[in-house]
Amino acid sequence: MSFWHGKSVLVTGGTGFIGSHLVERLLDAGASVRVIGRCKKRLFDRIGHKADEVDFVEGDLSRREDAQKGCKGMEVVFHLAGKLAGVGWNSAHPGTMFTENALFGLHMLDAAAKQEVERYLCVSSACIYSGDCEVPTFEKDGFFNDPDAANFGYGWAKRTMEIQARAYANEFDMKIGIIRPYNGYGPRDDFEWETSHVIPALIRKVIERQNPINVWGDGLQTRSFFYVSDFVEGLLLGLEKYPAGDPINIGTNEETTIKDLIRKIIQISGHNVNVEFDTTKPRGQARRNGDFKKAEKLLGFKATVSLDEGLQKTIEWYINTGRRSSIAKSL
Repeated sequence: MSFWHGKSVLVTGGTGFIGSHLVERLLDAGASVRVIGRCKKRLFDRIGHKADEVDFVEGDLSRREDAQKGCKGMEVVFHLAGKLAGVGWNSAHPGTMFTENALFGLHMLDAAAKQEVERYLCVSSACIYSGDCEVPTFEKDGFFNDPDAANFGYGWAKRTMEIQARAYANEFDMKIGIIRPYNGYGPRDDFEWETSHVIPALIRKVIERQNPINVWGDGLQTRSFFYVSDFVEGLLLGLEKYPAGDPINIGTNEETTIKDLIRKIIQISGHNVNVEFDTTKPRGQARRNGDFKKAEKLLGFKATVSLDEGLQKTIEWYINTGRRSSIAKSL
């Protein structure tokens, strides 16, 4: 029987990209799932009639009382809710990114402690690492210098959440996990122009046959892109196997340049388009990839979905499902 069978679990951010996949996995494992958010329709849009199996609580996590309401009666909390955007938006709004994400985290963990939640997962981010950190990056370097400039506010908000998690793990009788995921992607990702990350943005440009495609930076920056099913597995194992207030990187060792990523997307889509690199725009960190030996040792976790396979699934989903939503929002 699954570890999660019969457990009452709150997922913040459950109407979002990663959160909705996590909600589905928990439901399939026999958990009793609650989601707190501002709009139940978003949950239906993500997971269809499975949303009927979810206890949806309307709330705003910038309000302490709503965080308390969400945690009441829960055994487990996965905190994924946050404000997310691409490099351009993050660079222009560091204050907003810090305040909103920090507030959500501070309110949620405090509410979980007051409601005597047994297990809590602080979902941090690889964005906490500095732009000049050693690569592959070890967990011990999480507070080395400032986060990369493109993620300054968001990175510091996640660092704040980690400090709170460590402090509460010491003070209260709670099992708290800290997971630092790398770049996630997959079906249901954000494909909106202003807020999308690199993979959905490039897929949309290619499928809509923009020609030429304009890409920020020189294309030589590297990332390790982490497919959503592996991402969710890492979260589940993190809280089941190692809720110890000690951070763990999760991701894939398959590292690629943005230039090669674009080539793969064009090849899979079958569209013939040209690419122009704009070196006047921010490109983000020159190289980003983690050391994942700790996750393998303590969680038994290793990513299984290759970039080619994940891109194929994501592109197929966007063509068959996601594109209609993007077109509707732009009308």
